[in-house]
This record gives sequence, structure tokens and C-alpha cells, in this order.
Amino acid sequence: MPTFRRARSRHAVYGLFLLSAGACGSQYIAPLSPVPLIRTDAIDTRLYLIGDAGAPNSRGEPVLLALGRDLDDDPEHSIVVYLGDNLYPRGLPDSNSKRYPDAVRRLDTQVDLLVHRQVRGFMIPGNHDWDRSGPDGWNAIMREGDHVDARGKGYIRLLPKAGCPGPVTIDRGTELRLVLVDTQWWLQSGKKPGLPGLGCPDFDETTIQEAMRVAVEGGGERHVVVLGHHPLRSGGEHGGFFDWKEHLFPLRHVKKWMWLPLPVLGSAMPLARNLGVTSQDISNGTNKRMVRAFGASFADKPPLVYGSGHDHGLQVLEGGVARWMLISGAGIYSHEGPISRIKGTQLALQAAGYMRLDLLKDGRVRLGVITVDSKGFSTEVLSTWLVAEARDSLPMR
Repeated sequence: MPTFRRARSRHAVYGLFLLSAGACGSQYIAPLSPVPLIRTDAIDTRLYLIGDAGAPNSRGEPVLLALGRDLDDDPEHSIVVYLGDNLYPRGLPDSNSKRYPDAVRRLDTQVDLLVHRQVRGFMIPGNHDWDRSGPDGWNAIMREGDHVDARGKGYIRLLPKAGCPGPVTIDRGTELRLVLVDTQWWLQSGKKPGLPGLGCPDFDETTIQEAMRVAVEGGGERHVVVLGHHPLRSGGEHGGFFDWKEHLFPLRHVKKWMWLPLPVLGSAMPLARNLGVTSQDISNGTNKRMVRAFGASFADKPPLVYGSGHDHGLQVLEGGVARWMLISGAGIYSHEGPISRIKGTQLALQAAGYMRLDLLKDGRVRLGVITVDSKGFSTEVLSTWLVAEARDSLPMR
């Protein structure tokens, strides 16, 4: 009888653990008053953030279809940044590979969306673009950069280029400064640039940190938006938050149709990831060093936004090393992961979509978060002012 009680107790504890894990997948939208849409003549720059779009449906990707319609409304003021993982599963292979034709198709779908509309844009490298952190990573990035630059016809480029860490600074209009960084460079364990003569200026982590500080602080009155693939905070899997399906059906990471229940054993991977087993998670020591470096760069003058992808959902977080942290990693439909509400969360959605920042000529900044359904129809589920006050000292431009 005592043995039965102990067994029943262990199952009860595990059941409570699964229930708590399931609660982590809850959806949250802060009860904010909607902000009306902005007239085109009041907009200086319209910035779209879309991440992890590297496996678009060959029959028409719903998220990209919705983004294309959005861009058609105002191509002149628009700029798009793909936030990494632009090509699943392992970046652009050699042209002799059997994967090459479909890989090119996936990449060209995203590039052509902008070229056909003559909209400017950039792609940032992610871990999958770096051969999924593999040994061919630097070569894959070089191939992807060459292809995007050629196909993009000057409208879209892969930056930072050649596997360099950045930062790359781009001023757009009168209101926006973009600072683009390759966060995978910090996490890549294999061959990468970092020595004189390997394609980048001489640098080390200290000089990169200083360059980021200068890029952010040198923005003047422009709103500074720093963009990389990896988040610095997250309520998603890479931040250590998993739902019950991750614990009970771990083989779905191998194949989505593998609904084979493995209770207890299935929790081994989430627990290991929370202990920092992979550099792709914020709990990892190398990842933590990168986060500390970014925090030090932003300490004296935090950017308005640090934006990223990597976790497959939509998150808006207020506060931290940037005034706002935006995670837009849901650029293809049915690729979403669990998202949890954490400190500062204004929105946490396990949904496909993208984000749009309207930078007004008077200095205000409006954020819109757009979700997309399986048919490619979009809905703005949250709108708020990231900067609500106009610059009284400046005339309307």
C-alpha cells in the first residue's frame, strides 16, 4: 500500500507539472486602446519586421501574401527586414546539392516579394542560414549573400555581409536609424570571420560592443531600431518556456506528425535546454555573454526597439535593455511555437504574422501587430504608440 501511494504521488506531481507547462502556452494581448491608422502623408518611414520565413509554402505562403498586399498600400515609404532563418533547414547549399533548387525557390519567394514592388529591404542571417550552426555555416552565409544581392537588384541585401558580426548602420528618411547585427556570429562554434584577412575589419567582441554603442548613441534625434535574429529576452522556447506538448510529444521536433507520447522521458529535452545545453537558448553561457555585451552597449542610451525572430510567435515586451523588445518570428503559417507571458509582456501570441512600425514625420511611432490566417487574410490585433508625444520643437515636415 505505501508503494502505491508513492507511485500515485509521483504521477500527481508530474500531472501538475504538465498542467503548469500547458499554462505557459497561454495567449495574451494587453487591454490597450487601439490607435487609428496613420494617413500616408503623415508617415516618414514604414518598417515591417518579419522573421523565420525560410520555408514558404510552394502553393502560396499566406503570411507573405498578406505582407505583399500591405506593401501595395504604400511601397514608397516602406522598408522590410527579414529577421533571420531566411532559409530552412540549413541555409543555401552548394549548387550541386539535391536541396539546391527548392532552397533557391524558398529564398527567391521572399526576395521577389520586394523586387516586384520596388520596395527596399534587408535580410539578417539566422542560425539556420549558418547551416543550422553547422560546420558549413560560413560558406552557406557567403552563398546566400551572393544570391540575395544578385537576385535583389539593389532592392534587398543580406546584411551584415560575409559572415561579419556588424553592426551595419542605415539611416532611412528623417526619423529612422537601423542597426543590423548578425547575432549568430556570437554563437557560431565553427569557422567564422574573426581574424585579419578573413573578410571583415579587425575586431573582437569588445570592439563590436563599442561599435554598437557608437551606432546607437550616434542616432541623434532619429529613433534607433536594433535588429538581430536572436532575442535578448523571450517568453518562447528559447527563453525557457515550453507547453505540455513539448513534454509529452518530444518527437514532434523530428516530424510534426509523430504524436508518440513519451511522458517523463519527453521532459528531458526541455529541462536540458533550461540548463543551457544549446547556444540557441538564452540560458546558455555563450548566449548569456552575448546578451550582456548588448546590454552594455545600450546602457547609456537604450534604443527605442530591439527586434528579433528565432522564437516562432509574436511578442511585444516593454522594458529591458531597449525601451521595447519586439519578437516577430512567425513569418510562415503553421510554424508557430508556445509563447508565454513574462515581465513586461504587452502581447504574447502563438500565431503567424508580422509587425509594422509607422514612424511619423512629427516624431511619433506607432506599432501594429498583424496576424494572418490560412487564407492569407490579415488582422491587426494590437496597435499602440511606442512614442506617443510629437516633437513640439520640430515643424511638421
